[in-house]
Amino acid sequence: MKKFMITMLLLALFGTGTTLLAQNQNNESLGLPGDNLNLYAVMKLFQESETLEGFERSLNDPNSRINNLDLNGDNQVDYIRVIDNVDGDTHTIVLQVAINNRENQDVAVFTIQKNRDGKVYIQLIGDQNLYGKDYIIEPIYNDGDSGQTPNPGYTGNNNMYDNQNITYTRTSPFEIAGWPVVRFIFMPNYVTWHSSWYYGSYPSYWHTWHPFYWDYYSGYHYNWNNDYYGHFQRAPTYRYTRWNDYYYVGHRAYSPVVRSRIDQGNYRSTYSKPSQRQKGEAAFIKTHPDQVTRRPDPANGKVNVQRPGINPAPDRRPTGISNQNRRSTDNVNKTNSARPVTNPQPGRDAGTTRQTTPPRVINKSDERPTNTQNVSTPRRDPATVTNRTESKPPAQQKVSAPKPSKESSTNKASTQSRRSIFKSKKETTVKQNDKAKSTETAPPTKRR
Repeated sequence: MKKFMITMLLLALFGTGTTLLAQNQNNESLGLPGDNLNLYAVMKLFQESETLEGFERSLNDPNSRINNLDLNGDNQVDYIRVIDNVDGDTHTIVLQVAINNRENQDVAVFTIQKNRDGKVYIQLIGDQNLYGKDYIIEPIYNDGDSGQTPNPGYTGNNNMYDNQNITYTRTSPFEIAGWPVVRFIFMPNYVTWHSSWYYGSYPSYWHTWHPFYWDYYSGYHYNWNNDYYGHFQRAPTYRYTRWNDYYYVGHRAYSPVVRSRIDQGNYRSTYSKPSQRQKGEAAFIKTHPDQVTRRPDPANGKVNVQRPGINPAPDRRPTGISNQNRRSTDNVNKTNSARPVTNPQPGRDAGTTRQTTPPRVINKSDERPTNTQNVSTPRRDPATVTNRTESKPPAQQKVSAPKPSKESSTNKASTQSRRSIFKSKKETTVKQNDKAKSTETAPPTKRR
């Protein structure tokens, strides 16, 4: 009985821990189709866009990985078109998907209001079928510019989200008025933008692709959380006072097909691959190696910041020239100036320096012909021999007498022969002269 009770208690504790873990992992999930279009990412893209046409194109770009919606269930990502409805000084910019050739579904709506003093307020509101009721995103305004009652529990510019320490960056309505796309839609010559594409007719630059599982999509955007939640936040109320009368009643489009699929739970399959989250994070690192990634440390709950594009230096040197066997640059240039480049032998690492026996440098004294050598043996070019001799270090050089050539030996012998003949002739002439003088000066002999 005790064993049974202990077993049941352990199972209950395990089930509770599993439930808490699942809730912690899915704290970003709404459980609705809107999970596959991150409105924080949409707001950031809108801030960076220059025109509504460019915003629409970037929103449907597969490389941005913002649009992951498949509302009609054809296993293809839907094209989102942009439609601007103008109400005085307020623009209601609708993001809409054509479900079929008869039904359209609004995904989200920008409301942009400009006051007489030049202040601009913007909100992005998700459709209640896709995001639930009152899902409103807006910039984090300064306390004096928010137009709302300050939160008495506010303690600073930092907050925790999904185990990440998020730093708030506040803005003002005048700064929002300077966004490029906001300036564009409030220009006097602005022509109201209404996307001309519809179901079955799409721009030539666009092509469809299969949607990702939500965990992959969420893991990819996880690395942008500091940018998303540091600049934008959920808002409790609508700033546009004519939201219900002008838009919700007058312009909102919704699809009964989408509503039916939600009720039947057809969108739940997107949450069936939690293991895809790591692959999504890896995809972000591959496509954005220069961005800072933030990983929560489970030990202390803090965030470890690292740059994925910069890897720590390995223990071994990468392939290349080894410093251990490399000589100085000057010696290498001198020694290898007249040496042909040799390729590494097959089977060896081409990037590793091999210590080989240097070729023998022959001095002039080594080339002297001996008694057994043939005098007609060809000699090396004196210039080449001189260069190879000079390439040796001073301690290894040998001073040798210049080698006499055959021609110089012959010339020397001829010169010596001529000198000896001249000398012998000179000596003969001197003897004759001496004899003649002795004859002239000698006294006459007496005859007997």
